[in-house]
Amino acid sequence: MKGRKWLYLGVISLVWGSSFILMKKALLGLAPFQIGALRILISGVLLFVVAFDKIIKIERRHWVPIAQVAFIASFFPAFFFAFVIDEIDSSVSAVLSSLTPLITMILGALFFGFAYQKKQIIGIFVGLLGTLLLILSGVENNPDQNYFYTLLILLSSIGYALSLNIIKSKLQDANAMAITAGGFLLLFPFAFLVLLFSGFEELNFSREIVQHSLGYVFLLSLLGTAFAKVLFNKLVQISTPVFSSSVTYLITVVAVSWGFIDGERLSFYQMVAISVVFTGVYLVNKKKRDA
Repeated sequence: MKGRKWLYLGVISLVWGSSFILMKKALLGLAPFQIGALRILISGVLLFVVAFDKIIKIERRHWVPIAQVAFIASFFPAFFFAFVIDEIDSSVSAVLSSLTPLITMILGALFFGFAYQKKQIIGIFVGLLGTLLLILSGVENNPDQNYFYTLLILLSSIGYALSLNIIKSKLQDANAMAITAGGFLLLFPFAFLVLLFSGFEELNFSREIVQHSLGYVFLLSLLGTAFAKVLFNKLVQISTPVFSSSVTYLITVVAVSWGFIDGERLSFYQMVAISVVFTGVYLVNKKKRDA
């Protein structure tokens, strides 16, 4: 179990860390509302086909928490991050999302009765320190970007943190694939309405840039939304909310690396901050007993 949860953490980090650059590329030919809606619709179709047999077995008592998780951790963030990356470097956006573990710990302690060890708490704040260092260096490198949109990342982080605690406290005995597929089934009509009024039908689909953007969204939906969501829900069930939320630290490193490859500037101070982030991840998960 210990090896499996670390494997899940690594795979999810690579996939979600790469999602930021995919969104950045998709924005070249599509609007933020279109990207968010398409992610949900494509993922919903894929999950419905693959997991229909699991959806029909979902117990009635699970549908309300599944709906809560779907909206706060999938629906709104899909749109929020598309708007954020349209205004701020993808690497900085990923950095800001690493507030999730701290919020998870606070909400878990206040409302869900979860207890944490001293080393975990220290690790959370060390990781947060690394995050702040990355933010400051990002602001210094790109002072002309609109950091007002960081509020959307904060809202997404709160949603992720709440969903982690909901899954752990109310969906522990539910199938991870069923949680994800059932949630996207509920989101499907809402995403369809958004796409309908987003001007999607007016796009010139013969343009190469639009075709490429649609390809990026498909990859984003298949890997970053459908596959990684199932894997993440499973990770939450076999570990702790804090361990699961620490994926946002590793996502930061992957996303910053992709940003550097794509021409976003990466300073020496950002490299130092990434090292601090890794230290935080180590401390968060260094326990006497496995989660």
